[in-house]
Amino acid sequence: MEIKRTISIILAFLLFLSLPIQVSAAKSGRAETPEELEANAEERKLLPIQTNEVPGWPAGPEIGAEAAILMDSATGTILYAKNIDEELFPASTTKLMTCLIAMERGDLNDIVEFSYEAVHSVPSDGSTIGMDAGEALDLEEALYGIMVGSANEVANAVAEHIAGSIDAFVELMNDRAAELGCEHTHFVNTNGYHDDDHYTSARDLALIAREFFSNEMLSRIANTPRYHFEPTATQPDDFYLKNKHALINGEIEYEGICGGKTGFTGDARQTLVTCCEQKGMKLICVVLMEETPDQFLDTETLFNYGYSNFSSINVADNETRFTPHESSFFKMGTDIFGNSRPFLSLDPDSRIVVPNNVEFNLLDTEVVYDVEDAVARVVYSYGGIELGSALVRTVQNTGHKFEFEHVSPEEIEESGSGISIEQNDRTIFLNVRIIVLIVTLATITLALIIVFINVSREYHFSRKKQGKNRKRKRRGRRGDMYV
Repeated sequence: MEIKRTISIILAFLLFLSLPIQVSAAKSGRAETPEELEANAEERKLLPIQTNEVPGWPAGPEIGAEAAILMDSATGTILYAKNIDEELFPASTTKLMTCLIAMERGDLNDIVEFSYEAVHSVPSDGSTIGMDAGEALDLEEALYGIMVGSANEVANAVAEHIAGSIDAFVELMNDRAAELGCEHTHFVNTNGYHDDDHYTSARDLALIAREFFSNEMLSRIANTPRYHFEPTATQPDDFYLKNKHALINGEIEYEGICGGKTGFTGDARQTLVTCCEQKGMKLICVVLMEETPDQFLDTETLFNYGYSNFSSINVADNETRFTPHESSFFKMGTDIFGNSRPFLSLDPDSRIVVPNNVEFNLLDTEVVYDVEDAVARVVYSYGGIELGSALVRTVQNTGHKFEFEHVSPEEIEESGSGISIEQNDRTIFLNVRIIVLIVTLATITLALIIVFINVSREYHFSRKKQGKNRKRKRRGRRGDMYV
């Protein structure tokens, strides 16, 4: 009996100790077994995909992530959207912002010293590369430590170096996020260690990554599969770091990868940001709340979807509604002589991303005039999704094609006169070639008439003069007869 009683007491005590863990797991909503994690992922596959609700849009794949986005870096076009504005935990993908600010505000040759707080404020289960207080790295090596080794203590030390304190640096992170257009992001630390008030969204993280991967040096660091730290006077260890990103370290081969960042906490689950460039498109993929190894497989699936169903095209080479291929136009107010405004043209370098199954002339357009360094901007969209835009600029060479508003070549040709008037804004459009041709023909006709008149006059004058001479001769002969 005593033995049974002792066993019962021990079991009760162990049960009591396990209660906080069970309560914590229930509060966080996290599953406790691999089977439950897999079941949750299967449930997430049933969540709606916003881009699939757009008629005619290429159907996107079902994935097990809670939220995901595929964005074109050049235009900001969203090719795939699943819960992209849901506020979720980013884990170590936070470090994209940390490194972005460090690159923008620091110098790669700066010396980053490690304070006691930077090193020892990292929890024991946090990712580090073993730096000690009093040691130092140059900023370039520190960035490799953050991106390749996901080093939390290095992120803290960089923050202190750049802003003077971790808290001051976090303020810079939130300010920069707002500048980039992030509306569902709030940072409380530099490394992504879990905090209920530290969150972002798939769309916001893609905006941050878009800025990050516009920097060549950051892209190179973020695409490093393995990095060697050699001993220095301020850092005595010789060691290698291996990137955990499977599309970077070679575990999963995929063409065109430009870099990325992994992340994981028990609450965030697996998070991943990846950039890839193929077929003239640089795409950014963000996956939030997924189970390993599906964060990598989801990313591969979304890249395949993007490169198979979309293309980047040059606007000037395809646009017929704003710039006719056969005629040169200029836009002006009510001055028909063309003296009121300079010549305009679509920017020949402007590109947009278009679904392969959608004809260019079916895209919706909107002309925006409040644009810096340009006369206007033509915004293209389909089903409410913005695809990119083309700038309208002034040009000096009048032989180029010039901008006009919603007048097709057929409308101009059908008018015959080369003039089209749009009633709603009292704008006159002139087909220069037709008008020049008309003026030339009129000039030639007038010249022929003048020549004809002159020839006729000369002919009549000559006949009249000959008649007078004959009369004089007859009078002369008559006079001779009567003398």
